[in-house]
Amino acid sequence: MKSNSKFSVAGPWSVKVEHDGKAATFDVSQPERIAVFDERYDELPVFDESKPDFWRGKALWGVEARGCSVRWALDPESVTVRAAADGRALERDADWRLQPDWGLIGWTSAEKQCGPVLISYVYTLRRIDAVVQRADGTIGLVKGTPHAVNPAVPPCGDGERLLGTIYVDASTRQLSEDNLFPLLPPAPQTHVPAFNPPARTLAKLRAGEKVKILAWGDSVTECTYLKDESAKWQAQFARWLEGVYPEADIEWVSVGWGGRTTKNYLEEPPGSPHNFAEKVLAENPDLVISEFVNDVRVDGIVGEVYVKAILPAFRERGIEWVILTPHYERPDWMGLSGLKDCDEDPRPFVRDLRAFASAEGIGLADASILWGGLWRRGIPYITLETNDINHPNAFGLSLYAEALKPLFAP
Repeated sequence: MKSNSKFSVAGPWSVKVEHDGKAATFDVSQPERIAVFDERYDELPVFDESKPDFWRGKALWGVEARGCSVRWALDPESVTVRAAADGRALERDADWRLQPDWGLIGWTSAEKQCGPVLISYVYTLRRIDAVVQRADGTIGLVKGTPHAVNPAVPPCGDGERLLGTIYVDASTRQLSEDNLFPLLPPAPQTHVPAFNPPARTLAKLRAGEKVKILAWGDSVTECTYLKDESAKWQAQFARWLEGVYPEADIEWVSVGWGGRTTKNYLEEPPGSPHNFAEKVLAENPDLVISEFVNDVRVDGIVGEVYVKAILPAFRERGIEWVILTPHYERPDWMGLSGLKDCDEDPRPFVRDLRAFASAEGIGLADASILWGGLWRRGIPYITLETNDINHPNAFGLSLYAEALKPLFAP
């Protein structure tokens, strides 16, 4: 990807774009604010401060994401609650509580519950606009479709070429450099994106033999949140692999457990539906491909679990292993300052995985690199998270498949 485009802020809501000796200035629409009046909720939970801040109450429907909600999309001062039965106004902090950043609501106590309520509020949608070069060389702006969680880059029309994007959300009070995503060349390569192909598995694939591959992971591998089997990363990779090796008899097994880590699998007792020995090792696969974004929050897990437990178990049974580095999570969870200039993954777990795989000769497919480069492709990566935290959509999952492909070249 190569671009000589220059994007600059020309006013509070205008952008100047220069490309191939041409220049154009565009007015950019402010993010759309939606006012909701008397939205009926038949019941609300009691607000629970003991839970993580993104699960303390009921997500208002306007800011709801899959299994969570969109942070900062709600205008918290706009929220009013009335009893549906008699229209009586209910008081914030006396009758109901609000988690303002996540748009979650609940009763202050069980005694305050009064049945169905009518809630009014205002929230803001996200949007990605595309800057394109038309067939005649002129520069145009294509307004994207607003979406609460996952706005997409508008498709280019016939003869058009994408030059970059402009992203706005509830935090955008006026445009800044943070909103501008001109297409940029890939970052200089500081890590090998894929290494140590699984030699025995590849030999079987090339010989057209039977191969058993087990995909092992957390909710991103289980992927019930998408309700589409074909969107899973392992399904997307399987379609590619079966197309490359049509003579091979490839059997796929998926083992996923939402919200858990590799350590959790190893701690499960015999008979558990998630016991490592019974659900992974006993399948006797030729190859395990593992994905565990949840492992990023367990200090020292590579040394304690990957080195001391998983690797010896696989080697004892002759199971080959390919590790996927995890996708990006929301910026504040990763210690990132924003959605740009994020080529390098700051998480120690990713650093440790790369070193471990290199030292032990284990296959590694570095999906993290692809996520870190999305901003260079005009994609604010948070717009790929269906829960606004760490559950990728189908395109985000496809980056796992892309990371794997170099290891399985014919």
